[in-house]
Amino acid sequence: MMILGGIFLLVVGVLMLCFPDAVYRMTESWKSNTSGEPSGFYKIHIRIGGIACSFVGIAGIIVNLIL
Repeated sequence: MMILGGIFLLVVGVLMLCFPDAVYRMTESWKSNTSGEPSGFYKIHIRIGGIACSFVGIAGIIVNLIL
């Protein structure tokens, strides 16, 4: 069951890394009255979070396969 959590984190991390604009539209755009694009800082922040999620997902998968 824990391996599914690792796979989920890996998929979410890769999506955050590759598609920060889509993450913005799903999570933050409805909070704003203007229909603009996310800032550069937001994109960097989401990509760093995507890298972290991917690493945690990979680590979770590896640990579950070893144990």
